[in-house]
Amino acid sequence: MRNGQEKGATYRDAGVDIERGNEFVRRIKPYAHATHRPGVVGGIGGFGALFSLAGLNYRKPLLVSSTDGVGTKLKLAIDLNRHRTIGIDLVAMCANDVVVQGAEPLFFLDYFATGRLNLDTAEQVVAGIAQGCELAGMALIGGETAEMPGLYQRADYDLAGFCVGIVEEDRLVDGRGVIPSDAIIGIASSGPHANGYSLIRKLITDSGADLTMDLGGRSLADTLIEPTRIYVKTILALLRSVRLRAIAHITGGGFIDNLPRVMPPGARAVITTTAWPRAPIFEWIRDAGDIETREMYRTFNCGIGMVVIVSLDDAGAALEHLRHNGEAAWRIGWVEAAREGDARVVIDAG
Repeated sequence: MRNGQEKGATYRDAGVDIERGNEFVRRIKPYAHATHRPGVVGGIGGFGALFSLAGLNYRKPLLVSSTDGVGTKLKLAIDLNRHRTIGIDLVAMCANDVVVQGAEPLFFLDYFATGRLNLDTAEQVVAGIAQGCELAGMALIGGETAEMPGLYQRADYDLAGFCVGIVEEDRLVDGRGVIPSDAIIGIASSGPHANGYSLIRKLITDSGADLTMDLGGRSLADTLIEPTRIYVKTILALLRSVRLRAIAHITGGGFIDNLPRVMPPGARAVITTTAWPRAPIFEWIRDAGDIETREMYRTFNCGIGMVVIVSLDDAGAALEHLRHNGEAAWRIGWVEAAREGDARVVIDAG
């Protein structure tokens, strides 16, 4: 005590404002409530989020979970001061990984960490997360907000997400049925999604690129901030129409690393890159970095965000279903037999 007044330290003195955190929770409750679906028990704000499986009518359910982040695309959003869609990216990274196993996403939790909680920025981010959850048909039922001065610069923030889905055991899609002669179908991406942005940001810096430059009728900034597509409803509908032998989310690692994850030993994928149109953003990336073909297809989705593998007999029906439902989709390759030591993915650039 000095001069008769208390001078004890407070959490706010250290840069953490509990009242601001409480106000944030009050702001985001309506966004979370808008995503509610059957199974949600209670609302956000408790110590743990509750979800009931009782009314979902599964006989032998398997729970499928995924956790992910957005990577350095966050830095682009921060630099552009455009935070409204980055939450969609977060949901997409998790939900797309769940649906590739044939599972219906049920609920989502997020983690938002920052140096100083900016209520308006954080609200925009969570609004995007809620929008992503609605696109995926799942509920935003909880999360965590961490204010950590000294660990993050004041305007910087980081995101992580956690998703849980459900599938009948005998409806699990695991790729074990993939055989040579199967057809590989690609579904269009909306751009780089949320992968390869450390390289993209380096190319912007090294080339001195103007983010307002025109790229196929849109600015470079608009193209790069475009959120990741959420394929959940597309894939679940396709599963009801056609038997899918394998599904792959073309995310970090591109075609080279992701297709082998859903193919059995003794099989490899041949991808014909001329089978679909190359979006201008990937032409710009390739030219700006003088990037070799294999590196492009190991780093970026190159215009294909989701791949399904079907029998040759089902390929036509799968393509018809996708196109009838508004998807841009192409037969982009096939499966062939492979010997031990062979490349698991062959990129045929024509």
